[in-house]
Amino acid sequence: QVQLVESGGGLVQPGGSLRLSCAASGFSLDDYTIGWFRQVPGKEREGVLCSSSSDGTPYYADSVKGRFTVSRDNAKNTEYLQMNSLKPEEPAVYYCAAGRDCIPGVRVTHVYKWGQGTQVTVFS
Repeated sequence: QVQLVESGGGLVQPGGSLRLSCAASGFSLDDYTIGWFRQVPGKEREGVLCSSSSDGTPYYADSVKGRFTVSRDNAKNTEYLQMNSLKPEEPAVYYCAAGRDCIPGVRVTHVYKWGQGTQVTVFS
């Protein structure tokens, strides 16, 4: 079965950290460009990170540079998004997606598969 499954969301205080996972099955993450997005109700989906399949370069949105870090475990076919110093304005549903290319706006094109999303809540 071809799927992407995110996990790792939860509740965290401002300044706290979470690590999200994006696990693929039925296909290899290495064959795709992986994008991370977040969305809050009523707002447009925002690109957070795009990891290019062509050279492995991660592109981060300016709002998360220096705080978010991507990594991958090829043996587990899983990508991780380490989020540090979370801010009160960052609660959202976070998604990963497998697609073709990174484009300006830190988005991935021609999405092949979306994950179901994982909720991140930042509270005081």
